[in-house]
Amino acid sequence: MKSKTKKLSANYMDLVFSKNPGRVWRQKDEGIVEIDMENRGLFNAIAQKFFKRPRVSHIALDKYGSVLWLGLDGENTVNDLLELMQKAFPEEKDKMLNRIVQFLTTLEVHSFIIRNKDK
Repeated sequence: MKSKTKKLSANYMDLVFSKNPGRVWRQKDEGIVEIDMENRGLFNAIAQKFFKRPRVSHIALDKYGSVLWLGLDGENTVNDLLELMQKAFPEEKDKMLNRIVQFLTTLEVHSFIIRNKDK
């Protein structure tokens, strides 16, 4: 079966992302990054009160996400991040672009990262 590869415009590869300064995060001993996410809104308030759900969730990234997160410095373009990831995980080189695009999209949707102007 033929693998799907996303075709991205050159403009996407020139985008620069940085960590949202309003998000608290830490790097754990194993090198894994953990991001705090405050659970807000009516349904979360109900869940916190009646079902003892936490006010803050701790999102632990996997090894790929952690390396990419640490590369989000507000200077690196998506292309720079791709090179960084391919060096860190050479055995996954052919799947890395799709993984990065999906990860950046998810982080941006949940306001973990912000899009800067092009480099």
